[in-house]
Amino acid sequence: MSSLQGLQRIKRVQNPNYKRSGLKSYVFLLQKWGFEPTMPGPYFQMQKETPTGHHSFFKRHGSKTKTHRVTGKKTGPSDSDVGEVTAEDQQNDSEYLCPVQIGTPAQTLMLDFDTGSSDLWVWSTELPSSTQSQGTGHTIFNPKKSSTFKATSGSTWKIAYGDSSTASGNVGTDNVTIGGLTIKNQAVELAKQMSAQFVQGAGDGLLGLAWGSINTVTPKPVQTPVENMISQDDIPKTAELFTAYLGSWRDANDPDKGESFYTFGYIDQDVVKASGKEIAWTPVDNSQGFWMFDSTSATVNGKTINQSGNTAIADTGTTLALVADATCQAIYDAIPNATYDQNQQGWVFPSSTTADQLPVVTFAVGNTQFTVQKEDLAFADAGNGMVYGGIQSRGSMTFDILGDTFLKSIYAIFDQGNTRFGAVQRTDPTQNLAPPPSS
Repeated sequence: MSSLQGLQRIKRVQNPNYKRSGLKSYVFLLQKWGFEPTMPGPYFQMQKETPTGHHSFFKRHGSKTKTHRVTGKKTGPSDSDVGEVTAEDQQNDSEYLCPVQIGTPAQTLMLDFDTGSSDLWVWSTELPSSTQSQGTGHTIFNPKKSSTFKATSGSTWKIAYGDSSTASGNVGTDNVTIGGLTIKNQAVELAKQMSAQFVQGAGDGLLGLAWGSINTVTPKPVQTPVENMISQDDIPKTAELFTAYLGSWRDANDPDKGESFYTFGYIDQDVVKASGKEIAWTPVDNSQGFWMFDSTSATVNGKTINQSGNTAIADTGTTLALVADATCQAIYDAIPNATYDQNQQGWVFPSSTTADQLPVVTFAVGNTQFTVQKEDLAFADAGNGMVYGGIQSRGSMTFDILGDTFLKSIYAIFDQGNTRFGAVQRTDPTQNLAPPPSS
């Protein structure tokens, strides 16, 4: 069993190739979550089957049903100026990546830690040479160079997004080290085929931190890294959890704001103490494999928006926050000269907006309200003196996706052992404001 002293923070490293684009990120999320937009814009779902309840929106995880497709079909007279976001050009939402060591001797890959999925998959030498040649800047895992790798006969995996883009391949086991903690015989999914979106994507693969029930390995799902940490007693039984402290784009060049990191097996008490707050806990509904909890209200400048029965998912793999249209309307009604831009398929507001002109926005996690940092209300330069908002429409989904726009405002604690989610408000979340990067 690893000692607590041997555990380290896993530092998030900024992806140097990441360029913020509101429209591209939104199209990526249309595909990731397979929802139908309810606000006008150039992109919508095609080949969409009639949903049978919100379970249908999770069919992206190894679904055998008909896929949904996001197309660039124009839908209005003003659409002639809108360029299609192709598969090769779509924004992969991996702004930050984390180093993970796989094999013996260790091969270090930069992976996207994603609480919205449950597969650990990597670029591998099983990919066609033509695909590998496009992997400039990627580390490609070679199982033949690892003395501890063992192929798992008969097991395969496949992940698919709503636009039919896929990654798939074979499965093996190997030693995987995360922040000084080594997991033995961890299932590693080797990419043998990747469609254009994944080839052009950031990082060397993905490490899923959702619940194992949505792992895509067949004929039998495999345990996730966190599940193996628990079963192998790699982390204390009193702390079967991981935490996420997600720094903003401003933090990369501001050491005084602290690094951006994950921890496994312990809560960073210095962060909790610095907040001056206690951890607010709420039960998690993991029946669909996600970190889902009640979020039955929001506030804008102190005015409550009732969202009776509403739930939300904490998703580190989503850059934006996606919420109900009525909530979006209330937020942007409170920002001077904010408007919905059909060409951008999202809410925008003037880049000249000052901090005191922006509203104080909060979302409930269980019974506690948490405030979004004002700087994160602005996501990306939208041109023409406008910025693309960090909070956008969830479309036809019946739950919120609280991605990085929200998570950057809190210290998030994913307690798998007790099936609960904890949050601590970061200090001074309402005063910071600076224009988002122009690229």
